[in-house]
Amino acid sequence: MTILPGPQCTTMAEVRAGVDNVDRELIALLRRRFDYMDAAARIKPERGHVRDEARKAQVIANARTHAAAAGLPEAAIGQLWDALVEASIAYELVEYDRRVTGS
Repeated sequence: MTILPGPQCTTMAEVRAGVDNVDRELIALLRRRFDYMDAAARIKPERGHVRDEARKAQVIANARTHAAAAGLPEAAIGQLWDALVEASIAYELVEYDRRVTGS
């Protein structure tokens, strides 16, 4: 099935195919993002440096700004990014601990 842009979809099958395609692309992008978490876990000298509330706030603010510019709901994107950053921190902590303990 050809993936159509959202505005060109006329059936739910086309919409679902498009959403599924975007979801696959988002997973690939998240893999890239988490690769940076792997790098951060390798680079940071102390476990306490993993959580950086100032950086978290900056990342969420940036996402909200980009969302508003794209005509997306700023608050909803802020909530998504809060969850994304928290998941990234949790992942980075695991990777940091794995690096330090060697397991």
